[in-house]
Amino acid sequence: METLNAAESLAALGHETRLAIFRALVQVGPEGLNAGAIGEKLGLAPATLSFHLSHLSRVGLIRGRQESRFIFYSADYSAMDDLIAFLTANCCQGDTCLPKTASCESTDKRRSAKPVCEGESCE
Repeated sequence: METLNAAESLAALGHETRLAIFRALVQVGPEGLNAGAIGEKLGLAPATLSFHLSHLSRVGLIRGRQESRFIFYSADYSAMDDLIAFLTANCCQGDTCLPKTASCESTDKRRSAKPVCEGESCE
């Protein structure tokens, strides 16, 4: 991942609403949610939601797919994996130093692992 792409992705996630949308989509898995369900879940007005979904789509963190008259959005796990890899590349000179991510050592594990939430909220 290029530094510019990482910066754009991090900037997009730097907004509270976009971060909430992205986390909600990561939690529901590859099937995603339709825009109406996202808006209801997060209490967002349609215009506000549309703006933020557009921004997340533009930087490549989410993808939309048309089904009938609905658009379903899902997290782009490949883009998320690339961003995580970029952020942790050469971390601690190759030693394991991130205990909360130790259970998620690969893309497949990250996608199937339940959140580790010892003593803190996962939301």
